[in-house]
Amino acid sequence: MATDKTPISPEDYAEPRCLLCMDLPGENVKPVPQLRIIEKLDEYMSRRDYAGAQRHLLYWLEEARLGGDLRGQLTVCCELVGHYRKTQNKSEALKFVDETVELLKKLGFEKNVSAGTAFVNAATACSAFGENERALELFGQAKAAYESSPLTKAELLGGLCNNMGLCYSALGKFDRALELFEEADGYMRRVENSEAERAITCLNAADTLEARDGSEKAEKKIFELVEKALGLLDSPGLARDGYYAFVCEKCAPGIEHHGFFADAERLKKISEEIYARNGEKTEG
Repeated sequence: MATDKTPISPEDYAEPRCLLCMDLPGENVKPVPQLRIIEKLDEYMSRRDYAGAQRHLLYWLEEARLGGDLRGQLTVCCELVGHYRKTQNKSEALKFVDETVELLKKLGFEKNVSAGTAFVNAATACSAFGENERALELFGQAKAAYESSPLTKAELLGGLCNNMGLCYSALGKFDRALELFEEADGYMRRVENSEAERAITCLNAADTLEARDGSEKAEKKIFELVEKALGLLDSPGLARDGYYAFVCEKCAPGIEHHGFFADAERLKKISEEIYARNGEKTEG
């Protein structure tokens, strides 16, 4: 959705957490504290401390390796894929995509909900760096994993459709992309407090319409989509937390690109205020 065409989705900020629901490792494995790792990572992200987040994740990846904890390695690798995607480090992101896929095979986790989320995360990173054919292959594996379980939640299917839409848009298959964005919104309507994700999908659709039809021809529909996105982001029920700040920060350039300059500046200011507040809380 952003003007630099960097995809944004819930996976940008909240990587697969359902991996934490897996069974505990065997007796000969020294497991890493996955929940504590994620909680600490959230602290770093809430104040935009990417360097600290990277040190944190690499430390725990090494601990998981030393302890033979494949499940722990998988969780941390998924987080590293997202981290290097956000920081635009292609080589490292794709390296951890490979490691994530290999760990899924080793663990035999290729056909469950957690695997679906990991595949979506990996595919989204590939798409972000222009590896769209590989991304579609991984999205296909995610779809198969989600469809194999009756426990797959609407928000997971919504995220899958949104990110697949971005991939199809990047490949110039705009009609299919728009269909997927519509499907994504349909899923997310069933999810409480999903307005931020729905706003992202609206802006992705606006960008795709512009790419397909041109800004002048698509002007009316783009205007409607941006207005809808702004209304969703202003929903009073949304927590004004680090994730909200991240979404506002990433949405602002796309909103500015479509001519909503004052709204873009407002979102940037909100984002900075939240990051500053979170930094003060952490330091205090």
